[in-house]
Amino acid sequence: MAKILQIETATAICSVALSINGETISFKEEKGQNLHAANLTLFIDEVLKTAGLSYQELDAIAVSKGPGSYTGLRIGVSTAKGLCYALDKPLIAIETLEMMAAGYLTENPEYSGLICPMIDARRMEVYTSIFDHSLNIIVPTEAKIIDEASFTDYLTQQPIIFLGDGAAKCAEVLTHQNAKFDASNFNSATYMSRLANEAFTKTNFEDVAYFEPFYLKDFVVTQSKKQQAQG
Repeated sequence: MAKILQIETATAICSVALSINGETISFKEEKGQNLHAANLTLFIDEVLKTAGLSYQELDAIAVSKGPGSYTGLRIGVSTAKGLCYALDKPLIAIETLEMMAAGYLTENPEYSGLICPMIDARRMEVYTSIFDHSLNIIVPTEAKIIDEASFTDYLTQQPIIFLGDGAAKCAEVLTHQNAKFDASNFNSATYMSRLANEAFTKTNFEDVAYFEPFYLKDFVVTQSKKQQAQG
């Protein structure tokens, strides 16, 4: 039985889950700014305690690899790698947008259209991809600025469900009748369970020493107006 600890920190949601053979048996998550550094290890302890398992009983650690928040991903991946080193367990990396699409299909198994998860970047930019109802990639992951013409070629052919924390700001410009929106939280480690178990079965593991998050874009440090004035 594959017992996998799962960590999702790509957005403002700090989420931890534990699965056995692809089924979630325990999870803890909370949304808020700057939660990850203070709460992630506490959530991990709580999830394991609830499940009645020790760290040594885990078979692997899975982490949401991005794209998403630079700080959140760095904390999540660093924690996952630290556990893998300390416990001598394999590391599994799950693409964040795929996890979100898998989550939607878990909750809506009869859906047959396209799925477009979106993670908020800035202004009208999002990190996004498009999947079909079998989780085949239709449009690869990209950083995309959304306007009225975005996804028109696909929307004229079939419905697209837009989801994630980047989707809400796009609702006013994506007004095609086939554009649908779901405000539910799909940035949950619980939606990693099936994907992580499949990766474990295929021994699709990462090199712990060299693995890095999928940031998609370089991290840029910006100054506040006050800092600029002082400079």
